[in-house]
Amino acid sequence: MITLNTDKAFIEITKEQVYAQAAEAKSCNRTLENGTGKGNDFLGWLHLPSTITEAEIADIEATAGKLRSKCEAVVVIGIGGSYLGAKAVIDALSGSFDSLENKQTLILYAGHVIGEDYLYELSQFLAKKSFGILNISKSGTTTEPALAFRILKKQLEDAVGKEEARTRIVAVTDKERGALRTLATKEGYKTYVIPDNVGGRFSVLTPVGLLPVAIAGIDIRQLIAGAVAMEKATGSEVPFDRNPAEIYAAVRSEIYKSGKKIELLANFNPKLHYVSEWWKQLYGESEGKENKGIFPASVDFTTDLHSMGQWIQEGERSLFETVISIAKTRHTVAVPSDEQDLDGLNFLAGKRVDYVNKMAELGTQMAHVDGGVPNIRIELPELNAFYLGQLLYFFERACGISGYLSGVNPFNQPGVEAYKKNMFALLNKPGY
Repeated sequence: MITLNTDKAFIEITKEQVYAQAAEAKSCNRTLENGTGKGNDFLGWLHLPSTITEAEIADIEATAGKLRSKCEAVVVIGIGGSYLGAKAVIDALSGSFDSLENKQTLILYAGHVIGEDYLYELSQFLAKKSFGILNISKSGTTTEPALAFRILKKQLEDAVGKEEARTRIVAVTDKERGALRTLATKEGYKTYVIPDNVGGRFSVLTPVGLLPVAIAGIDIRQLIAGAVAMEKATGSEVPFDRNPAEIYAAVRSEIYKSGKKIELLANFNPKLHYVSEWWKQLYGESEGKENKGIFPASVDFTTDLHSMGQWIQEGERSLFETVISIAKTRHTVAVPSDEQDLDGLNFLAGKRVDYVNKMAELGTQMAHVDGGVPNIRIELPELNAFYLGQLLYFFERACGISGYLSGVNPFNQPGVEAYKKNMFALLNKPGY
């Protein structure tokens, strides 16, 4: 199991303060399970890992296999929760240079930006490839993905004809309503349903996340199995002192009350960059409302120690840190000896690079704690699908508890629509 360590979090708060919140955290967890809190019509993610069926998994795997057999590249079209979960898993579990070696079907992304140059360059690249499209949108009318789909659908149809294009387009959308559902039914696209009771940022373990992950050749069964294990470990019947989701939520809440308004999610493994991006949406959209909420930010160490390290160490004391650590790497690289030793690194000869990285991690933790930055540590035994599934579900469960602890509805996002109204008015969209 992944482990949670909060020993270094007690700088301006005490363990007694956290444990004084145990009953409230437990109550919030029960509220989730009983479906009696705010946003209770969006709790479909809560028992999703343990209720997904063998037939559903096999169907996703079969569709993934068909797309891989036809396509050198598959473009995942989506924004926010419609792509971040999949990209987090794919980037974490793929080889860093697999895309350059054509080891598997290339997963590309569109609809997550409004970038004319990006779309042009993507189209130019795809002109040389056999490609397919996975369009993920509940409505089919969200501007960014709708634009991308319109452009790439035409390119695919022009390249292979409408009949063949229909076999290379898969839609993940609403069960009954919306523009994409209407189009998918008319054209006969293979479709998957985004459940009505699962919001986008909690959708990584639905076809929204599982299908692109499967297309990338990653074992979704292990991802789900890890999430099932964490679902059991964070249930409301698990005592507070052994329940990582409740502890994490309670510690964050007390740190926030002490005046720390920013949480930095830090990692010492570059493969985790998009896990942080997924986490930022999860917590930002869930907690940032009613003029309150911890601001979620992220850093990639040791890289960002050479850019943000100064601010973290000596800037305004308004932040705390949650570090994701990977205990065991997949590969071994030792530092060689050098006869001239001009760089002065012979003292490390024979040591593993990961040993150096772990000492950088420990040294950073010591420095930041000494500098007044509370530190929470999450350790994965290794970076694989099983433990990543645990991590994703852990953050989801803790997020729901955290939202209820702060008194907000963690499952809506009313502020997201504000920019769209202005944009549509400026674009002269009818009705705005």
